[in-house]
Amino acid sequence: MTAGDLDSSLLGRIVRPADYVRVLATPMRLRSPHFAVHHLVGRPLPLKRPIARAVATSEVATAVEGADSVHAPVTASLSTELSTGLTSQLPTGVDDPQDPGPSALVETPRSFGGFDRWLGLVVPKRHAKRAVTRTLVKRQIRNVAAACAPQLEPGLWVVRQRSPFDAKQFPSAASDALKEAARTELRALFDRAVRGERDRIKPRPPGEPSSKGRSGKSARPGPTKSVPPGAAEDSSCAA
Repeated sequence: MTAGDLDSSLLGRIVRPADYVRVLATPMRLRSPHFAVHHLVGRPLPLKRPIARAVATSEVATAVEGADSVHAPVTASLSTELSTGLTSQLPTGVDDPQDPGPSALVETPRSFGGFDRWLGLVVPKRHAKRAVTRTLVKRQIRNVAAACAPQLEPGLWVVRQRSPFDAKQFPSAASDALKEAARTELRALFDRAVRGERDRIKPRPPGEPSSKGRSGKSARPGPTKSVPPGAAEDSSCAA
């Protein structure tokens, strides 16, 4: 199974870098110690004129660099050390840097591919240096998302790894313990997504260099619960 494959007939995959940029430009919907979830109501943009792969990868990575800021513009320069699973699937790239912004682009028709939900994965090399670790994390994201797909809101979903797992606690690059830790954390995150929850994340004041406070510890978001009408309080999905 490749990084772009999904174990669900209900969940499509995001392939255009422009779609990653669109989704990652939104504030984080949910976050956990190691993962963040972004959601955008809509559909993927249609595939069209190809460009060089390096340019396409650069656009996606730019969005990742600014994703931790709630209102940060997607303009920062970025590292190409990004793993989204797109490289092996798109040998010539898929985006055109001369295209207008997302608001001027036409979305794919609703009937395209028969999907109402699409998933994208962002696992940066700076958070998972070993390829085997990135593959493990992506597989857990795909499996949990596929199990939850029927209960998720329609639209584009991007899950990105936002911090590395402790190498001292998980010395092996692909151990069963690491797999279970990632799966458990992702299950809890997607259970919250199914229930319609959102994290209340305080916007960073202008000029503040990072999201860490004076004590050096990251601020913990205060989750808010918003259950859609008719949704069960104990809604959950299992992978």
